[in-house]
Parts: sequence; C-alpha cells; structure tokens
Amino acid sequence: MQTVGKPAGSPDPKRHLWVLGLIAPASALLPSQLVLHTGSEVFWWIGPIIVLVAIPVLDWVVGEDGSNPRDEDYELLSNDRYYRWCTFIFLPIQMIGLMIASYMWAGDDLSVVDKLGLAATLGFVSGIGINAAHELGHRVEHLERWLAKIALAQSAYGHFFVEHNRGHHVRVATPDDPASARLGESLYEFLPRTVAGGFRSALRLEKERLARKGKGWWSLDNHILQAWSMTLVLFGGLVVAFGPKVLPWLLLQAAIGALLLETVNYVEHYGLLRERRPNGHWARCSPRDSWNSDRLVTNIFLFHLQRHSDHHANPGRRYQTLRTSEQAPQLPGGYASMIVFAAIPPLWRRIMDHRVLEHYGGDVTRANIQPRKREKLLAQHGVG
Repeated sequence: MQTVGKPAGSPDPKRHLWVLGLIAPASALLPSQLVLHTGSEVFWWIGPIIVLVAIPVLDWVVGEDGSNPRDEDYELLSNDRYYRWCTFIFLPIQMIGLMIASYMWAGDDLSVVDKLGLAATLGFVSGIGINAAHELGHRVEHLERWLAKIALAQSAYGHFFVEHNRGHHVRVATPDDPASARLGESLYEFLPRTVAGGFRSALRLEKERLARKGKGWWSLDNHILQAWSMTLVLFGGLVVAFGPKVLPWLLLQAAIGALLLETVNYVEHYGLLRERRPNGHWARCSPRDSWNSDRLVTNIFLFHLQRHSDHHANPGRRYQTLRTSEQAPQLPGGYASMIVFAAIPPLWRRIMDHRVLEHYGGDVTRANIQPRKREKLLAQHGVG
C-alpha cells in the first residue's frame, strides 16, 4: 500500500493537486481577511467569483486533463489513504468557515449586501460540500458514510444521502428520475421538479428500507432522520452561540447550496436516455448516459465529478480512480462553465440541444424529451 506523502513513482500525475480541492471550503475563511487587506467589499462574494468566474477562465486556459489511471494501478490508488484525507479535511474547514460566517452575520459591522455576499459564498461552499458528501456516501465504510451525513448538514439536504444512492443511480437517464433533466426543459422548470421529486423519492425509499427490516419511520436507523438531526444540531448550536439573527442567513446559504447541486445535476444528464431491453426494462447504465468534461481545473476542484459516466457505470470507484471515456458524450466546457450557461436557457439550448441530437445520430426519439414539448420537438425534427 502506498503511504501518504510518497513523492516519487506515483501512478497519479495529479496526486499533489488534489489538496487544491480544499480551496472551496477555504473560500469561506478568506472574505474577512481579503476585505481587511484590500478594502474591497467584493470579496464577500469570493465563493461565486471563484466558481462562476475564476474556474471557468482557468478551465479554458489550462485545458484538458488527459490522464487516466492504469488498470494495474487501480488497487494501489483505491487503497491510498492520502486521497481519503483530501475529502476528510474538507469537513472541518467547512464547519470552521460556517462558524466564522455566523459570527459576522450576528454582528452589525456588515451591510445587508455584504451579508448577502457572505451567504452566497457559504452557499457555494455548502453546495460543493454536497459533492464531498457524494464521494463519501458511496463508500461502504461506516466512518465515511457518517462523514457524508455531516457534510450534508450545512445544506440541510440530508435526504440526498438516500435519494442519490438508491434512487438516482437506479433510475438515472430515464423519465422516472427527477434528477435527470429532459431535452427542452429549462433549468427553472427542472429545479422545482427535481427538488420536490427527489425529496418524495427519498422518503419513500427510506420508508421501504425500514419496513423490510421491520422498523418504523421513527427508528434510530432512519438515515434521513440521522442526517436531518445533524442539521438541527448544527443550526441550533449556531443560533444558541450567536443568536437568532443568524438563522435566516443559515437557511439562505443552505438553499443556495442545494440549488447549486441541482444545477450540476441538470448539466450531468440533460436529454440523455438509456436504451430499453427487449423485455421492456431499462438497460444497465453505460458511459453514454452521462455528460462528461475532462477540464483539468474543475476535475481537481470537484474531485473528478466531471468523469460522471465512469462514476455511474462503476459507482464503487473512488474519485482518484475514475477514468474519462471516449464513449461518453462530451460537454464543450467544464461543469463550472456549464452551470453559467444553464442559467441562460436560450444560450443553453443553443449550445446543448444539437449535441443531444448528434449523440443519438439525429434521432430525437432516442432522447429523454420534456413531455409538454414532445410533439413540438418531434415535428421540428420531422418525426410525425
């Protein structure tokens, strides 16, 4: 087994870059110092600036990743605990940033606009924290699964732990999946559908799991209640420590984090539809059922989330072992760029709709189409 800090002979050329993924939670620690030393209040908004401006620019400048782990290095990389610590350390930095922000929200030194900027920064940290929870939640180790729930506490999105693993991964790229966006569906149509649908699905899945074990909803074994309890403890503790004035800001940053996550979901499967087997069941998820991007900077920042096709085809793989696939449809930019495009529906459709059609050889009937736009899209593409 490779030991932490081994500098030479690493099978991963990005090995020492993964710690840069901690820039995301660290951005919550930076605003006060940056404003203090520069006098520029724009730095209260450092989270959105990094995610929506700096990373897209760096993606275009730095370009593609281009490195895939070798098959013979899979076990070595999987068992190297250095990569786990890169996600473990995310959590304490995330929580310290939230406490510092709560202290500043409780005070009267900042204007409402500055507090909004700080909430936006914490919200972006919260959303990226869901990505860290996503990586930890796929593991079989009890410690990592509990850490996933802790990472979700800031966003109050604990049901994601259940819905993503037992709902989304089963139904991905089908009309039954609330987290798979449809061709012709705008981000603003998708968001209420995925938030409400994912919530209902998580409740149903957990209720069914508990029933199979002969337990009721109020069991201590309820994963959703465990995760929600962590949010109540976290938010309750911060309210006790800093006063009720922090509660609206905590709720705002949680909402921003959840919406950031769901915007990434919108990008990941837009318009894609799995094939059906002759028996009518959906075919096994393949690399063709997720949008990929191999931009290096976002790969590091999001722990290889962009290699989403390999993740769905092989959900047990740890982030450092994920590979880019030639079979996967490719996005024209990194995820950070694409969430900006998604916020502008006409631009998004201009960029993405023809790529969905090209992926299916021009046959629009093979795509996952927004039901209310189905007839219009079929007619538009000569299908009567």
